[in-house]
Amino acid sequence: MRDAPVIVAARRTAIGTSGRGFAGHAVDALAAPVLAAVAAEVAPAGVAVDDVVLGNCMGPGGDLARVAALRAGLGAHVPGVTVDRQCGSGLDAVIQAASRVRAGDAGLVLAGGAESASTAPHRLWPDSGERYTRAPFAPAGLPDPDMGPAAEHLAQVRGIGRERQDAWAARSHARAAAARDAGWFDAEVVAIDGVARDDRPRASMDAAMLARFAPAFVPESEDVLGFGSVLGFGNEREHATSGTVITAANAAAGTRGGTAGTVTAGNSCGFSDGAAAMAVTTADLARDLCLPALRIRATAVAAGDPALPGLGAAWAGRRVLERAGMTAADLGFVEITEAFAAQVLAVSDELGLDEETISGDGGAIALGHPWGASGAILLVRLAARMAAADDARAGLAACSIGGGQGVAMIVERVA
Repeated sequence: MRDAPVIVAARRTAIGTSGRGFAGHAVDALAAPVLAAVAAEVAPAGVAVDDVVLGNCMGPGGDLARVAALRAGLGAHVPGVTVDRQCGSGLDAVIQAASRVRAGDAGLVLAGGAESASTAPHRLWPDSGERYTRAPFAPAGLPDPDMGPAAEHLAQVRGIGRERQDAWAARSHARAAAARDAGWFDAEVVAIDGVARDDRPRASMDAAMLARFAPAFVPESEDVLGFGSVLGFGNEREHATSGTVITAANAAAGTRGGTAGTVTAGNSCGFSDGAAAMAVTTADLARDLCLPALRIRATAVAAGDPALPGLGAAWAGRRVLERAGMTAADLGFVEITEAFAAQVLAVSDELGLDEETISGDGGAIALGHPWGASGAILLVRLAARMAAADDARAGLAACSIGGGQGVAMIVERVA
């Protein structure tokens, strides 16, 4: 059996709120500088890049990875392939790169993800002219909730109340703002046109401030599993989000039959722009470069009930722990995409995680969630946290995915 592949030179852009610092940057313009930075760091090895694998969800189509590789100046001989596993795309891209290295089909692959919510094309349904907001996560006849209503439903069925969600969101903002302001993110961030600072974390976003946000979704009975988003999208096409669509007025009221909603804009992530990439290679090459490395101990994808997509990270997390021969107690570092506080708390409860290990420097609620990049950003954050800590325990990265999927990876620091 070949040695386990390793990750080196994990880098990211700053994460920008949609419409702000990166508003004029196409998705390949975000990915290319990060790829160039990673390539430069591994260039002293004199080893050719075999491929570029990037995750992306909402871009203009085509092969983002190839376009970004060319824009990064990697050379016309470097191929690229783009992966779409929704919000797990960036992490899945690294898993695919690792599989090639482990199999001996590649020696050096650059992998990660990129997303530009600011410049994602606006599409229309041809028959109605209505805005196309997303592809279906499941076929007609099966539950196909948007992730926000699904998070509300998950909070209801798992008993995760508003106070606990707001406390988690306040923690995320406090830790991310402190880490950013202390310069802890500086070494991992590749500046683009002068933008080198995450713009979303707010130290002032405490529990009192978060309590002022109105519920965004109205809890319902099981028919909640089909309704569409109410955050600015209006009615969804029936086959994509069949069922009851809650009006903006009802959502603002936050109740139906006297039951208050708990998921708010404050305890949820924001639409964001950003990119992340790293080199996936052999342990021998990492040693030759004298770079800090993370060994990929195990990976997993999993799927379950499409009505409960927020639990996908738990399903994949359980499977990857089994493959690694580990338990949750063996983890010193955890990064779970914080799309919603209800979601990450449900995953933590399901896996029996120590919450102090999760998103130690804040997560996507504070930093933002550039969909196709977020899974790769988890690995960038793990690499930084694990390198800085006097703790030899392993790290877990995991994403929950629309349609009821999950993806996870366990990494350990190379001595």
